[in-house]
Amino acid sequence: MGLADRVSGVVAFFRAGYPKRVPAAGYVPLLALLRQRVSDDEIMAIASRLIARRHPPMDTADVGVEITRITDDLPSVDDIARVQYRLAAIARPDESPDQPPRGD
Repeated sequence: MGLADRVSGVVAFFRAGYPKRVPAAGYVPLLALLRQRVSDDEIMAIASRLIARRHPPMDTADVGVEITRITDDLPSVDDIARVQYRLAAIARPDESPDQPPRGD
């Protein structure tokens, strides 16, 4: 086994542990600085699962637990607000604001 094969094996090992949303090539040290954000598809999946339960009202704890189930990570305030915005938009499509709230 040559050096190239060993290096390829190590790289494959590290890539297998990468988060799903991280590009395969890039600046690895910057990963520590990136905040994970729930994708739009995940927001829709979370909102759909919460609506399917049919146990309103849904508070931030319910939303946070569902985000954790989908992402295996703690939810951010911004992600919780995005899910709540989506739930409100589904419940009242004609009354929802143009932009989701920002959790800066």
